[in-house]
Amino acid sequence: MAISQDEQKPATDSAPNAAGSPATPTRSGNKQVMKTTSPWRDEDADPQEYAALLDLYDNSFRNLAEGEVVKGTVLKVTANEVVIDVGYKSEGVIPVDEFLDETGQVIVREGDVVDVLLERTEDREGHIVLSREKAEKMKIWDEVERAFAERKVVIGRVVERIKGGLAVDIGVRAFLPGSQIDVRPVRNLDALKGQELRMRVIKVNKKRGNIVLSRKVLLEEENAEKKKSTLETLAEGKVLRGVVKNITDYGAFIDLGGIDGLLHITDMSWGRVGHPSELFKVNDEIDVVVLKYDQATERVSLGHKQLMADPWTTVMDRFPAGVRVSGKVVSLTDYGAFIELEPGVEGLIHVSEMSWSKRVKHPSKILNVGDSVEAQVLGVDPAARRISLGLKQVESNPWHELAEKYPVGTRIKGKVRNLTEFGAFVEVEDDIDGLIHISDMSWSKRVKHPSEVLKKGDVVEAMVLSIDAENQRLSLGLKQLATDIWEDFFSRHKAGDNIEGKVVRMTNFGAFVELDEGIEGLIHVSEFDDSQGGEKIDLEVEKSYQMKIIKLSPAERKIGLSIRALKSAEFRTDWESYATSQGDGGATLGDHLKHK
Repeated sequence: MAISQDEQKPATDSAPNAAGSPATPTRSGNKQVMKTTSPWRDEDADPQEYAALLDLYDNSFRNLAEGEVVKGTVLKVTANEVVIDVGYKSEGVIPVDEFLDETGQVIVREGDVVDVLLERTEDREGHIVLSREKAEKMKIWDEVERAFAERKVVIGRVVERIKGGLAVDIGVRAFLPGSQIDVRPVRNLDALKGQELRMRVIKVNKKRGNIVLSRKVLLEEENAEKKKSTLETLAEGKVLRGVVKNITDYGAFIDLGGIDGLLHITDMSWGRVGHPSELFKVNDEIDVVVLKYDQATERVSLGHKQLMADPWTTVMDRFPAGVRVSGKVVSLTDYGAFIELEPGVEGLIHVSEMSWSKRVKHPSKILNVGDSVEAQVLGVDPAARRISLGLKQVESNPWHELAEKYPVGTRIKGKVRNLTEFGAFVEVEDDIDGLIHISDMSWSKRVKHPSEVLKKGDVVEAMVLSIDAENQRLSLGLKQLATDIWEDFFSRHKAGDNIEGKVVRMTNFGAFVELDEGIEGLIHVSEFDDSQGGEKIDLEVEKSYQMKIIKLSPAERKIGLSIRALKSAEFRTDWESYATSQGDGGATLGDHLKHK
């Protein structure tokens, strides 16, 4: 359907009537029509001329068809309507609402020529039915069909999200499928509401009122042109200006002009980046450098941090070993805390370097992410991009002061904090524990487990035995506070003394005998037999016997005993006594035995 047509003017010049008289113009209603001055026909008139005059009268009214868009002239504008002359025998009336702008002002005045749609040739009041809005829509449909045929770009505003895509206003309502919105899937369609988009008409059906649009087709065409231009100049090492098109957990896709490149998260900054969204947003324009370009796959790897100097190249100049530094805790792990010293440079405080005295099980017990801390540089490895830091080094070592406060032999009190199979840990000061080994709990009692002597929470007194500040070890003794029963025993006895003892246990190599409380000696099996009498003595547990001390070893706290030696000594004593009583000493051993 044509957008407009040439307007045909009704005849206004006087024309001869059938009798040859001039025609006189007159008005029928508001419309001026031609009327002959004589209703009769001259018999001498030419029939052909008369027929031509009748045609002229009929054609003075334009032949208008319903559904046609025609041009009309505004005759009158009232508060409620606009009167339009389209060259018909009667005028048309259109509501003034169809001629209001966004502010409510009437946009036409008398004499203006406007396009209108002829809906009906006559209503009940004799007026033709016209519509400006429908005429505008008809014109738009014509433009849409022309855009479809000529593959022209149309611009529309997104009205709302509907099932399967978007409703778009291009003058008439059209449909933009979700698959045709972009070259990549769009997750949030609601975000496009109210935006103006450039699209192409890919399907139109005027009868059904259907228009299907595609933005994807247009973008693909534009990207193909851009891509061709970009690929001609693309090379590794070249710095380009791009637009952030999409952000993922591992990086950002940058539109370089028809072709996308990946800026990996590790190439965004020399510093720590938790997520790409911390640095960039979609539609940001950024400078990138081409790190790698594969012409076969058309894959492009990009870098952003490479546009700046690597801070690790001069890190030793700024952070030499031994210097104190300040930083912020950016991450915690099971083995330590990472401290950001400056953008791109981090150091690690190992869990073992956090406290002189505390046994830190996890860094979170001392530090939190975001804390500002002061530490000492312990070592730097630029090649491995590592800096070792110490937190405890900025404080004095309490273990170095411990030896001055508690010299060996000092008696201290503390609470039992923990029991193990090999001893008990006693708190000497805050976060400083000393160990009472199981062997230092009693002089006499054979302690199988520390719980036999101490309990967790007990307050005990112990003696300082040794201090190892470098290895942070403090040895304590419990038995050292009591008299050493072994030293006392050795001071009162010597080898050759006779003594009585109780057999406490038997072994295959001898018998252990209790001589005093906590003091035991050993009778070896070789010392059981009475070699003089040829008798073998069977010892019984819990029974006491007389015996002789044959060996003392104070350093090893061992005592050797013998019953055989005791019998031999008794024999010699009896023989000496008998020989003295006889005088001449002529008695034999047999006589002595008989006498005995």
